[in-house]
Amino acid sequence: MQFKYPEILFALFLLLIPIFIHLFQLRRFQRIEFTNVAFLKKVTIQTRKSSEIKKWLTLLMRLLALACIIIAFAQPFIASDTALSDKKETVIYIDNSFSMQAKGNKGSLLERSLQDLFDKGDEIGKLSWFSNNSERINSSPQDFKNDILAVGYSSNQLTPAEVLLKANQLFSQEKNVSKQLVFISDFQQVEAFPDISTDFVVDVVQLRPVKATNISIDTAFIASKNASTTQLKVSISKQGDVSSDVPVSLFENGKLKAKTAVDLSQNSRGTITFDIDASESFIGKLELSESNMPFDNSLFFSINKPEKIKVLAINGSDGNFLQRLFEKERFDFEQQTGKTLDYNQIPNQNFIVLNALDEIPSSLVTALKSFSDAGGSLLIIPSTEADLNSYNSLISALSMGTFSEKISQEKKITKIVFAHPLFQGVFEKEITNFQYPKVNSINDIKTTATTALAFEDMRPFLVEKGKTYLFTAAIDRVNSNFLNSPLVVPTVYNMGLQSLPLPDLYYTIGKQNTIAVQLSLGPDQILAMKDSISRFIPLQQTKSNHVLITTTEEPNKAGNYQLIKDTEVLQTISYNYSRRESRMNYLDAADWEGVKVYKSVDNLFESLSQANSINSFWKWFAIFALFFLLCEMFILKFWK
Repeated sequence: MQFKYPEILFALFLLLIPIFIHLFQLRRFQRIEFTNVAFLKKVTIQTRKSSEIKKWLTLLMRLLALACIIIAFAQPFIASDTALSDKKETVIYIDNSFSMQAKGNKGSLLERSLQDLFDKGDEIGKLSWFSNNSERINSSPQDFKNDILAVGYSSNQLTPAEVLLKANQLFSQEKNVSKQLVFISDFQQVEAFPDISTDFVVDVVQLRPVKATNISIDTAFIASKNASTTQLKVSISKQGDVSSDVPVSLFENGKLKAKTAVDLSQNSRGTITFDIDASESFIGKLELSESNMPFDNSLFFSINKPEKIKVLAINGSDGNFLQRLFEKERFDFEQQTGKTLDYNQIPNQNFIVLNALDEIPSSLVTALKSFSDAGGSLLIIPSTEADLNSYNSLISALSMGTFSEKISQEKKITKIVFAHPLFQGVFEKEITNFQYPKVNSINDIKTTATTALAFEDMRPFLVEKGKTYLFTAAIDRVNSNFLNSPLVVPTVYNMGLQSLPLPDLYYTIGKQNTIAVQLSLGPDQILAMKDSISRFIPLQQTKSNHVLITTTEEPNKAGNYQLIKDTEVLQTISYNYSRRESRMNYLDAADWEGVKVYKSVDNLFESLSQANSINSFWKWFAIFALFFLLCEMFILKFWK
């Protein structure tokens, strides 16, 4: 118990005065002679005892009444340290990720929590708050109520560790301040809980959906394509129990083109197929009807008229293997010899293969250096009779290192860097027992470039820096059996594909996406992207024969976007939300050590109201004082 005016308690020492008066009050009893002395002595003793008890009770009632009056004026109360703190800081985190679309008892989890915060806004006072994509610092109650209902869903999702770090940045650096973080989330598919800092208190509101069910369109891909038909396969998955078939619709430019259903009653995944006219571009949207979490009910995609990647092979020996690799629909392949090379063709290419030249002229070195600096991709394959000095002129100009000497020794190619971009998605698992290709001689190299393939002694066989690739050994059939190995197709073919990243069927919002557009821009020209309601300018780099588009934070809404130059539509690029939050897997906040967990925002504020309340007791002590005075009156009046 604490007192508002503790100095008044010194008045309790005044209670000693009536005690001293009572103890030192001496009275003389007057003797009266009677005949029956024994009887009178007995009556006198009894009268004295009764009188003494009455006096002591009267004294006790007066002391208690006076003590209660003094304590009442000191105003006693009970309160927590938080309630007594003069300086308080509150930070609220609102998880507005797509998993918060799930339905609770009173609507979606996010909308219900926002409404509860709006209703309780006047009770909080000045605070800071943030969500996955916005923040407000030192917001007044009225500003908080004005802003809170405008919070929308975000494709981003912060982990608990990121939330604690962000909250710590919003708190002031003052000491002796009561700091509180209110963490409102469903904790869907997040990382493990971090340790709680002692600098602030964490109160968690874990919101739970009524039913953990969801149906989502996971992905779509082109399964096959011929001159007339493109076969589009769509993958659908479910969470929880789904008893009936799920209808899926295909739209083109907003018009319904086809509709079919997938049966998910027995399996958690299903696949359906649509046939699309391959002769024209297709701006599409897939859609299903499901009310629990609508963000993954649609998937946008676009199939543009394909732009061919320009590939030039500069041959010093047989280039038939390159022709077999690149004479496909996605490539415009051309090959020339080193002696008859048209240098004017070099700047127009996307990918150049320098195939087994014995010597590289200085003029070609200059042309290839300019090509690489302009964003072109280059593959260098040395010959068995390579002039290392001329090769060093090129690879040193490209910052690839230098060849030191030729080693005539058989070596096996045993090391595949599976994490390298050339091999991502090529292998289902890391292979260790394949038939290793080999070479009879290598050119030892000193380089800081990234190794993609290596020999058994860890010397590099294929190195990469930027978009330039270099084999350290000849791969013709005289020196190697690499051309007969299954590795040659994904290795060289993917070099060509990655030289010009043409638009995919769709991209995922929140990731860094790169798209190349084959055109030349003037010095003051830029490309823009737009949909029906918005327009923005993406990050872009102008190369010699193409423009490299990079998108990260924008767009932030799923849809089909047109890439435009002035008023000309160049192509359509589609974006979709990540399906990570489609999985209704949740952590239990009760397992997070050092936090208090509440079921709803209302429960939290009820608890905070109790914790911040000050219970005053001066009225009770005033009542007790009155009660003891009444007791004294009754004793004086009725005690005989």
